Amino acid sequence: MIDSVSDQKDHGARSGQPQDAEFYLGLMRAYLDSANDGICVLCDEQKFLVANRTMAEWLGESEEALTAHNRRVPVADFLGPESSQQTFGIRFQEAIGGKMVRFECPIHPPKGHPRWVEISMNRVGVENGDMVIAVVRDVTEQKMAQLRMEQQNLRDDLTGLTNRRGFMNQLEQLVQSGVRDKCSHALLCLDLDQFKLVNDTCGHSAGDELLRQVAILLKQTVGGKGAVCRLGGDEFAVLLGDCGSAEAMQIAALIQQAFAGFNFTWQGREFDLAACIGVAPIDDAAKDSLTALMQADAACYAAKEKGRNQVVLYTDSGKFTKIRAEMDWASRISRSLEQNRFALYFQNIVPLGEQSRNEMHHEILLRMVDAAGQVVAPAKFMPAAIKYNLMTAIDRWVIRHVFAAKDTQWKALARQADVAEFTAVNLSGASLNDDSFFDFLQEQIRAYNVPPSAVCFEITESIAVNDLERVAGFMAELKKLGFSFALDDFGSGVSSFSYLKALPVDFIKIDGGLVREIAHSALDRRIIESIVFVAREMGVKTIAEYVESQEIRDCLKGIGVDYVQGYAIHCPEPLAVGGPP
Repeated sequence: MIDSVSDQKDHGARSGQPQDAEFYLGLMRAYLDSANDGICVLCDEQKFLVANRTMAEWLGESEEALTAHNRRVPVADFLGPESSQQTFGIRFQEAIGGKMVRFECPIHPPKGHPRWVEISMNRVGVENGDMVIAVVRDVTEQKMAQLRMEQQNLRDDLTGLTNRRGFMNQLEQLVQSGVRDKCSHALLCLDLDQFKLVNDTCGHSAGDELLRQVAILLKQTVGGKGAVCRLGGDEFAVLLGDCGSAEAMQIAALIQQAFAGFNFTWQGREFDLAACIGVAPIDDAAKDSLTALMQADAACYAAKEKGRNQVVLYTDSGKFTKIRAEMDWASRISRSLEQNRFALYFQNIVPLGEQSRNEMHHEILLRMVDAAGQVVAPAKFMPAAIKYNLMTAIDRWVIRHVFAAKDTQWKALARQADVAEFTAVNLSGASLNDDSFFDFLQEQIRAYNVPPSAVCFEITESIAVNDLERVAGFMAELKKLGFSFALDDFGSGVSSFSYLKALPVDFIKIDGGLVREIAHSALDRRIIESIVFVAREMGVKTIAEYVESQEIRDCLKGIGVDYVQGYAIHCPEPLAVGGPP
């Protein structure tokens, strides 16, 4: 055995197997040069001490040129953009401080190809000081795929334009530039006239084709002067860099001219289209991107109020202050809908005469709850909700929550034949014109224990007169399901007894403007008397709103009004689960 071990040692020595550090150093060097990743060692001055073959090839230099004594090359020479140099410097200091770091950045070697790399760095302490070992991996392919995907996410699928997300990114850059560089930019917001007409009469395919053609028209008109974006629906925007207000108005005029020569044709039908344009400057006074967008939106709404094919420049005037206040309310309404920050109240409606059954009659009232928990009256937010097309969403919120709150009570009332309940819910003109509302209502009936006979929808007189045929048809469909209807604000100034014959209403709610002065105005009393007389002839019940004193109540009872509602009758209370007691 001893001879065998001795023979093995002799054989190893005779074969010339290296036993010194030079062998292991060479082995390590071969390993480094065979690696697919770039590997380098950097001194505390961020200069190359070692670079493997892959690293040197990527940088377009030999290792000797990178690491030659007294001529070592700093990494910064290969990073290119200042931002990359700053990123590398920050992460290098973290690594030299003992932290393991990993990050991505582009490199731009003067003699090599630019690429994206992932760099991992660790500190190594030796007798001569601290060094950093960096492993550099080429992630160009993955990064390009990621960038392509991000670009796709910033593009509108229908038109190929930059979408709202990409638009906000670019707008933020212009706002920062305006503040940092003290230069002027501009934002144009466009809203198409008659887009809804095309959609409604020719279908969504026609609407989509119109949007594609408008996108092409805008790109051709603006050219290289700005970036055209689609914000959603028929809303477009144009971002104009290094552009003052005067030049922006000229470009807006060019867009107007382009629309003037543009006719959209679909299956033989022609549409004469135009756009209202709001122009907002972006300079060092711009607070942020949202403010800039709100200013352009305010100018666009001001243009729409002037009529078709108008251009308005935003200024710090009282007119725009009012518009922005309305737009702010619209934003608050949208947030309140998303966060369920609305509250339901109820106010009793009391019969004045003898009733054959026990009646529980009340109207649902809506309130907003602001971020501070304060209750906001509808008079403050309803005008903005109507103007900015939010009433359909509000109506649906109310119906869902009323039906959910009263679900249990309605189930119990269904077993009581001697109890009649009417829960009055207001409906806007927007819901009456929404073709999908009927289906929505049927879904809610199926979801909750809703007896349609217990629900009375209130529609204002002005809405009914606006489109008498459509409203009458809508009411007839819902009455087939068992719902009843009240005509609200009757006598408010546009009333005509003749159209009542076309509307299948169950109640007429007399306008509060007539009711308030009935005790002192003979004319108001005569008007209400005539309303009550006609209603009786038609078999319709009457309800007087805004009854705020016993004197008014007594007058109404003497005239023969069927029901009264107001603060002298009942102060509104929050609607709890289960509904009013």
